[in-house]
Amino acid sequence: MSTERQAGLPQSLLLLFGSCLPVLGAVLLAPVLPRMQAHFADTPGAAVLVPISLTIPALVIALLAPFAGVIADRLGRKPLLLASMVLYSLCGLLPLWLESLQGIVISRAGLGLAEAGIMTCCTTLMGDYYQGARRERLFALQMVATSLSAAVFIALGGALGQNDWRLPFVLYGAGLLLLPLMAMLLWEPKVAETAALPGKAEDFPWRRLAPLYLLTVLAGISLFIVPVQAGFLLTLLHVDSPQQIGMTMGANQLGVLAGALSFRLLSGQRRQHLLLLAFATAGVGGLLMATTDNPALVVVAVLINGLGIGLMLPTLITWVMRQVDFTQRGRATGGFTAALFAGEFISPLVVLGLNGGVVAQLPGALTVVALAQLLLALACLVLAKCFRSRGVGAATTPDHL
Repeated sequence: MSTERQAGLPQSLLLLFGSCLPVLGAVLLAPVLPRMQAHFADTPGAAVLVPISLTIPALVIALLAPFAGVIADRLGRKPLLLASMVLYSLCGLLPLWLESLQGIVISRAGLGLAEAGIMTCCTTLMGDYYQGARRERLFALQMVATSLSAAVFIALGGALGQNDWRLPFVLYGAGLLLLPLMAMLLWEPKVAETAALPGKAEDFPWRRLAPLYLLTVLAGISLFIVPVQAGFLLTLLHVDSPQQIGMTMGANQLGVLAGALSFRLLSGQRRQHLLLLAFATAGVGGLLMATTDNPALVVVAVLINGLGIGLMLPTLITWVMRQVDFTQRGRATGGFTAALFAGEFISPLVVLGLNGGVVAQLPGALTVVALAQLLLALACLVLAKCFRSRGVGAATTPDHL
């Protein structure tokens, strides 16, 4: 990086806060969906459109994040980030006044477009501004921050929506608060400010990144298993207390936090070994969750599962970043973001396909998912051989394999 301008705490905080904004799209409306459904009860197709309003941002991110990465590489990170922040607040706040359910769904799609740009640019700038251990530490903190924000946003969404289901949308105004700070404190990095990695080809390394993107999709599926399915699983165990279900969700988030923090301690290990540990831990927790009939053990199970998930994502993003140079970093990050949100979007569909929509069959479906995670843990050992066979330069191999 340039010796004249180096990123510090203000830049780190802004990029971390910015990374938390897309989490709002995924979790903010969950507590108020029943009231939103009741409000639009007379609207044709409301039973489908209301749930879609929650999930469509993730779908749009999955589809458009790669294009956001191309724009970030060609036109610049900061211009795209600032434009995305404006669009984020505009589309996020519109449902406060929109009376049409279809209009709300369209605004939520626009929100997903903005979130694709925000997530891609924030992660790319972390890769631009920092290197080595500082970069890896920041990626781990990104996972910690987004996990914490998910828990906070769910609680805020529930509290604000207690009397009016529209009120939680005011939180999207946070984009307007961060916008001037980003305009003042962030800068557009230049090629000369970032050390190019040796041994990289000019063509985008799709063949090296493809297995990492596939693993990221599977990590996204794993990430949403507990938040979406744990409540249904507990009802099968005759637990219907919102407080107890919330505590179980909290245990999972605690595990994710601990797993992300452990990445910093384990970052000296080979990446495929970290992924083996991550998928194996998630699988063991998932298997215990699926097979136990004790609600207390479900809490332990989701905690163990969260440990694996928390270790998984920082390992994958740092591995992706090590495969590209400055001019390719936006596209690489866009691909990672798309893969992650695609996994989150299809996670409920995977479980639905396994249990046929029958809640009583949920333990069997979760058992299949857990066994698949354990098999993936073993498959991670093959990654090193795949990278060597595809001609990864010797100068880059020791750092990420």
